[in-house]
Amino acid sequence: MEHIYQYAWIIPLLPLSVTTSIAFGLFFAPTATKKSRRMWAFISILPLSIIILISASLSIQQMNGSIIHQYLWSWTINNDFSLEFGYLIDPLTSIMSILIATVGIMVLIYSDNYMFHDQGYLRFFAYMSFFNTSMLGLVTSSNLIQIYIFWELVGMCSYLLIGFWFTRPVAASACQKAFVTNRVGDFGLLLGILGFYWITGSLEFRDLFEIVNNLIRNNGVHFFFATMCAFLLFVGAIAKSAQFPLHVWLPDAMEGPTPFSALIHAATMVSAGIFLVARLLPLFIVIPSIMNLISLIGVITVLLGATLALAQRDIKKSLAYSTMSQLGYMILALGIGSYRAALFHLITHAYSKALLFLGSGSIIHAMEPLVGYSPDKSQNMILMGGFRRYIPITRTTFLLGTLSLCGIPPLACFWSKDEILNDSWLYSPIFAIIACFTAGLTAFYMFRVYLLSFDGHLRVHFQDYSTTINIKSSLYSISLWGKKVPKAVNRNLSPINNEVFFFSKNTYPIYDDLRNTMRYFSVRFGNKYTYTYPHESDNTMLFPLLILVLFTLFIGLIGINFDHGVLDFDILSKWLTPSTTLFHRNSNYSVDWYEFFTNAIFSVSIALFGLFIAFIFYGSIYSHFQNFDLINLFVKGGPKRILLDQIKNVVYDWSYNRGYIDIFYTKFLTMGIRGLAELTRFFDRRIIDGITNGVGITSFLMGEGFKYIGGGRISSYIFLYLSFVLSFLFLFFFSLNLYVVP
Repeated sequence: MEHIYQYAWIIPLLPLSVTTSIAFGLFFAPTATKKSRRMWAFISILPLSIIILISASLSIQQMNGSIIHQYLWSWTINNDFSLEFGYLIDPLTSIMSILIATVGIMVLIYSDNYMFHDQGYLRFFAYMSFFNTSMLGLVTSSNLIQIYIFWELVGMCSYLLIGFWFTRPVAASACQKAFVTNRVGDFGLLLGILGFYWITGSLEFRDLFEIVNNLIRNNGVHFFFATMCAFLLFVGAIAKSAQFPLHVWLPDAMEGPTPFSALIHAATMVSAGIFLVARLLPLFIVIPSIMNLISLIGVITVLLGATLALAQRDIKKSLAYSTMSQLGYMILALGIGSYRAALFHLITHAYSKALLFLGSGSIIHAMEPLVGYSPDKSQNMILMGGFRRYIPITRTTFLLGTLSLCGIPPLACFWSKDEILNDSWLYSPIFAIIACFTAGLTAFYMFRVYLLSFDGHLRVHFQDYSTTINIKSSLYSISLWGKKVPKAVNRNLSPINNEVFFFSKNTYPIYDDLRNTMRYFSVRFGNKYTYTYPHESDNTMLFPLLILVLFTLFIGLIGINFDHGVLDFDILSKWLTPSTTLFHRNSNYSVDWYEFFTNAIFSVSIALFGLFIAFIFYGSIYSHFQNFDLINLFVKGGPKRILLDQIKNVVYDWSYNRGYIDIFYTKFLTMGIRGLAELTRFFDRRIIDGITNGVGITSFLMGEGFKYIGGGRISSYIFLYLSFVLSFLFLFFFSLNLYVVP
């Protein structure tokens, strides 16, 4: 089946056909295209399904020993300069292609219902398909200049999708912020590409790696210049993967539609930076200072992202900072040379985070009928609570995604994060301590998100929505296990018609007692008014959640390999090792039982401790203690109590204000640049233009004066003569008066 490599070039082109078809349809037959718009959801999903089949076939070939295939076409040939385009198929490409296609399909299925009532439905699917095209083109690129082209296309698509609702000023500002921040990294990436082309004369990966390695080994290039070029390449990854200090765009990017947020945080956009570092790791690894810098940036981002997520109120921004922290784990793993662990965590995190973001969209979908279509309210976790009874499927899937990200076995992220923690101990105990501490913070803030969203009671204030129009509502309750409807608040009342089947659409009454604990609105059907409450999402939104739960449960098994013959199916090593043996120190990866359980007990204990602290702070079991404070358990009062309260306030303010980094950028960069621009404008208009205009005015006045002197008119001469005489006499008598003694 090796002939399938010859047709791998269609991988990035298949989604492009959807974008062009929608564009031509809207241009030539807009009415017919809009009437059949739900058909375009199926057309958008079909190319990604074909890509999954092709990528899976390529992966099977690679595991069977057929590793790297590259096809090139000459595009520009001029004397010694030759630019070739093509595609490179290796294990890294296969991993990313499968990841992009599978998550992309789930997001598009979800989007069909989530975006159905939006006027930009077709525009959204066109953008998403072009986004997938750009990302697939990036991961299949065979040289740096081709990567840069698709890198910019990915940035363009993110700009369009973050500002999808461009009539909202916040969304328009967010897409501009993301665009400008990423341009900083892109400029560094371009300079790095040009620098290495000047050094090696080639842009192809294989030639680039070999030439740079030989030049550095034989002192054929200035080491500082090579280091600077490598650093500039890494700057591109810093911006795209939201690493410190270019991470500020990521939480604001949540102004885009939630399905797009799930896609960029799982399989595209932010994963592009991880892919670039992984692709160029053979280049970075021969420059130790760059590897140290990569690991340092990674560990800073790990801790910073976790601390900034501690006090966020917006559910999507909390998940965004979580993504930032988890990407830091991947960068840290790449910086310490743990290539396998980084890509393993990329896979497990992608499915878990896609599940969490789509779950957050389902929560927002349940909140919107209660607070209106305002992101400030529908995404505010402070107004949520008690959803576990009304959206049980979303609650169960969200809980599994949360536990996976916390590192609880046997869920997916446990296997990959545990491997990164183990490798970090071998590299630097300080980095390992920070990474382990952050694992506890991850469990705390993720379980905080879950408890604020699903535990307790609905905390939103009362408001009558009887006059609200265009409210999407569903008059049925869904039970995940096909059992009874959740119990009423008043235990003396028994639910009527309490038999419900999976995905049933039976209607259940809402008792008056429920109105004391939740918001309600009225919808008229005929001559009756029926009160509804937060409801589960439709089946097309729930189906991707259930599929992603399966990935979250079982995708971690691909990385298991015990060397005692009990479990020996390490698919991931077979997938990655052949193309990474030149630079990966742990090609033959294996773990014995004692080491595995020792490390697992330690990491799981940290995660459980974080879960326990989150439960104490936010669990409903303590909700009846109005003055409950965890600090009272250890310190009763005095200076220690004041100090601990101050530390708690400092941590909260640091997290809620985003570490003051955005404020710093606003005051010292944005306002500084504006001040410099105003100063430059003043200097240009008042000094440069003033000198030029002054010379012109002086010449004009002198010319006007000389015109009367040499005009040849007797009257002008007499007038000028008398003017000078009178001026002289005035000055003469004035000077005499100064010396007169009174």
